[in-house]
Amino acid sequence: MQTFPETSGSCPPDAVFRAMFEARKRVFVDILKWDVPVLADTYELDQFDTPDADYLILTDDENGHRASARLLRTDRPHILGDLFSCLCDGPVPARSDLKEITRFCIEPTLSRSERREVRNQLVTALVDHALATGLSGYTAVAPPGWHRQIAEFGWQCRSLGPELNVAGECLVAFEIAIDRTTPSDLARNGIYRAGSHHCGGASLEVAS
Repeated sequence: MQTFPETSGSCPPDAVFRAMFEARKRVFVDILKWDVPVLADTYELDQFDTPDADYLILTDDENGHRASARLLRTDRPHILGDLFSCLCDGPVPARSDLKEITRFCIEPTLSRSERREVRNQLVTALVDHALATGLSGYTAVAPPGWHRQIAEFGWQCRSLGPELNVAGECLVAFEIAIDRTTPSDLARNGIYRAGSHHCGGASLEVAS
């Protein structure tokens, strides 16, 4: 178990965290051009990177970043509740057994086939983490194209409201239910593979 790095102006002290925050900067700032905070011109962190956040981080044999996701409690400040509640037709889902997937980040230097493989490893890790910790599911905010791709994985995925243009970007909020049938539902589409995040040169760090 990793401990959360302090972010009061200094660089994250842990190599795994440094690699993740560096990758987030390359993906979300350099490639996608998001207007989000950057620490030391190298690390992408925002107001939700607090001790309440959990992280799933897939690394290679040398602790290099392969993929990662940040999980936020929905009963505390989180992106859907604080920034995009307009995407929900009704109240924003907020429960202790429901977390929000944010900063789903795949290492941009990987080949296309490697990116698909680590995507599946990270989705597998998200399912395993939910089942191991008693989560009923996840919420997320994404562009419609990414939402459609995720919904086609085979798990239970429902929109929380219509697609809306927010600050020039079309977004949709959705909820994914996780239960004991989810692994087999995803496995039928080649997404879930038990133990895949602990083999083939990849290892999983669960950080909080």
